[in-house]
Amino acid sequence: MEERNLEEETLRYYAEHAADFAADTLDVSFSAVQNRFLALLPRGGRILDFGCGAGRDTRAFLARGFLVDAVDGSPALAKIASANTEIPVRCLRFQELSAEKRYDGIWACASILHVPMAALPDVLFRMSRAAKPGGILYVSFKYGTFSGLRNGRYFTDLNEAGLSRFLAARPELSLVEEWVSGDARPGRASERWLNALLRKTPSDC
Repeated sequence: MEERNLEEETLRYYAEHAADFAADTLDVSFSAVQNRFLALLPRGGRILDFGCGAGRDTRAFLARGFLVDAVDGSPALAKIASANTEIPVRCLRFQELSAEKRYDGIWACASILHVPMAALPDVLFRMSRAAKPGGILYVSFKYGTFSGLRNGRYFTDLNEAGLSRFLAARPELSLVEEWVSGDARPGRASERWLNALLRKTPSDC
């Protein structure tokens, strides 16, 4: 299936299941990972929640005094997230990110895993460009080597070696730390996730 069709298939899934997805994720406790990310940011810094879903993390960042821009590629989820966070949430696809040196942190929690393998280098470039020098990126992927449709959505799964290959093409991004965790949703702890914190080189590049 062509890359564009894979994206449309995934967006169709979220259009049809937005309410259920929001109910399944909005109140999941994710503070431990949020805290690891926020500890690396300046107080009150600006964050891009890149693929914000129902707005769980945006809501938490706002409550901690950070400035947040929230976007999602699904119009239905953007609407739900706006209601949950009480801020405007833009509908923006990953490949449309065009900001430059704007964000102290970019949070891509279980979001860019929907980007087809061939398009992921471009999306990482766009995220890097949008970060300020020294900015922090958080990314997470289902753990493994699979890429393709799974239950109506496209997934790019990554392990440590897979992430390392993508980062080799982005020398301005260095790995701060990576770890494997269980799924935070109740009853799904056996599902494994690769988490990574990345730093853009502090030099003005």
